[in-house]
Amino acid sequence: QVQLVESGGGLVQAGGSLTLSCTTSGFTFTSYAMAWFRQAPGKERLFVAAINWTGSYQRYADSVKGRFTISRDNAKNTVTLQMNSLKPEDTAVYYCAADYRLNRLISATREDYDYWGQGTQVTVSS
Repeated sequence: QVQLVESGGGLVQAGGSLTLSCTTSGFTFTSYAMAWFRQAPGKERLFVAAINWTGSYQRYADSVKGRFTISRDNAKNTVTLQMNSLKPEDTAVYYCAADYRLNRLISATREDYDYWGQGTQVTVSS
């Protein structure tokens, strides 16, 4: 069974930090690019950040560049999203996703991703 399980969400004040983790199992982690998407109530699910299979290349949405950092640990089958300088507009459910891709190209398109976690809530107060 393929599993992606997010953790680390919670409530934080504006300007604070959170670290989200995604622990995976049931698929060959090193064959997949990994990504984070987020979805606010009543809004579409949007791309946040992604990382290629080796971790050598990363891609970020303009809204989070310079504030968020994505990383992966292929020995632990885990991907992490470090979020700094959080803003109220970062409030959303954050989802971990996996895309079968063995090159440096990274998709920001929701439909390209094969596996998804259940999400973790991040709430940033003013």
